[in-house]
Amino acid sequence: MPAIFLRFGKCNLACTWCDTPYQKFSMRTARDILQEIMQYQATNIILTGGEPTIQPHIQALITELKKLHFYLAIETNGLKHIPKEIDYIATSPKKAYQSIYQNKGITQADEVRLVVDGDMSEFCHMIENKIQARNYYLSPREIDGQMNLQDTILQLGKLNHRNNRPIHWNLSLQTHKLIGIR
Repeated sequence: MPAIFLRFGKCNLACTWCDTPYQKFSMRTARDILQEIMQYQATNIILTGGEPTIQPHIQALITELKKLHFYLAIETNGLKHIPKEIDYIATSPKKAYQSIYQNKGITQADEVRLVVDGDMSEFCHMIENKIQARNYYLSPREIDGQMNLQDTILQLGKLNHRNNRPIHWNLSLQTHKLIGIR
């Protein structure tokens, strides 16, 4: 299913391993974005970041996209309200901000995707109890072109071999990075 990615700048977190190029950006109006989107055949839009939910006019853009019958997915850190028009929610809480997530954030999503940053056991357990989702994923962290894939697989093994845990964690890879496409 072809999709158009709308990648926003700015975020309300500051993860050391973030892959968003915050120094490169262009200011665009909702009208400019809509005109560019209409050039493509895709009917699926993925709002990603940075953090889409903190963009000043995101609700107006979402409303216009829904009027045009686009299927809307969002990739979010899950700390801000998700507009009701969003069809698919992928949330990626960050372990470095665990204390914030204990008291704040969304409680329901289609998928949870965590970037492996050290021992994830306690954080994953907290997220399992806080966010109800259909799918749970661990992704390797990339720093300076190196992914902690082995660490991620070990974490998956620990999580999936716990007794009496109904949640199964899966591996999520950014394949384009593994094969050298940026």
